[in-house]
Amino acid sequence: MKKIGVGLIGLGHLGKFHLKCLLNIPNVEVVGVYDSDQSICAEIAAANGIKAFNNPEELIEAADAIDVVTPTFSHFEYAAKVINANKHLFIEKPLTNTVAEAQALLDLLVAKPQLKVQVGHIERFNPAFVSIKHLSLNPLFVECHRLSQFNPRGTDVSVILDLMIHDLDLLLHIVPSEVKSIHASGVNVISPTPDISNVRIEFENGCVANLTASRISMKKMRKTRIFQKDAYISLDFLEKNSQVLRLSEEESEAKSFSDIYFPLDIGHGHTKFIALAQQTVDDYNAMESELKAFVDSIIDDSKPVVSIEDGFRALRLCHQIIEQIESRNSKLI
Repeated sequence: MKKIGVGLIGLGHLGKFHLKCLLNIPNVEVVGVYDSDQSICAEIAAANGIKAFNNPEELIEAADAIDVVTPTFSHFEYAAKVINANKHLFIEKPLTNTVAEAQALLDLLVAKPQLKVQVGHIERFNPAFVSIKHLSLNPLFVECHRLSQFNPRGTDVSVILDLMIHDLDLLLHIVPSEVKSIHASGVNVISPTPDISNVRIEFENGCVANLTASRISMKKMRKTRIFQKDAYISLDFLEKNSQVLRLSEEESEAKSFSDIYFPLDIGHGHTKFIALAQQTVDDYNAMESELKAFVDSIIDDSKPVVSIEDGFRALRLCHQIIEQIESRNSKLI
């Protein structure tokens, strides 16, 4: 099978991880790397036996696909170069710095339907989320907590674009409805942008989601709880596992779902059965998995798992939340 020639733009903290993953994927040939810091670019290229390019245009020309892992403000510049050169694109989240830039990329792609563009929403590939993909989801209420300890890296953007965007992408993916209303608040504690935020989102189909994101917490937490008719699903993205509680009418149905089940007296002489199942998949490198999925979409000519439209919707929702927080906070000053 012909290998896909991939070039990497951006060798910062995250870019180094991307390079390691790309080098591990069997059907990928890393044709080279580019970084605006040419000394770092040359050093990393030499250490990995690959070519360092002096400018992004030459790297783009030499590759079949480009992986962009640069600061968000430069995403549009590089992505536009890649698309205009008719090359496939993997781009880290957020898709772009502004919604207008994201729309401009979508407009560029209208005449280029053959190009594959995947956005790096890595939690779609987390074993916890993958472990429930076989379940039928119809959420009525979703609760998300994504808490991290303070790290100066990433504070150039609000906690919405830094952390909450992961849960917003997942939410838009599992709720088959348009957003009806947003109620958001956020506080700048250490950074010039919000470090902690709480958002309540209501969807047209009646589903409600409550999301909290913080980068000034004492400990890490990345949990999502999904409530729907006759089921409760708990995801732990740090531990990479999930639990499902399912309510059944018949004991035989509960038993077929899990060996762990018990009766529940709901009154008036009626009994239902609660079954508890631990959903697991073998652990793996989620970043390598998402990059492999991107390469597979090129080889198979299939739709990327996280499309540019998905990235656009998550970014647009982020900015709607940010605008509401800024408006709210301006009235409090």
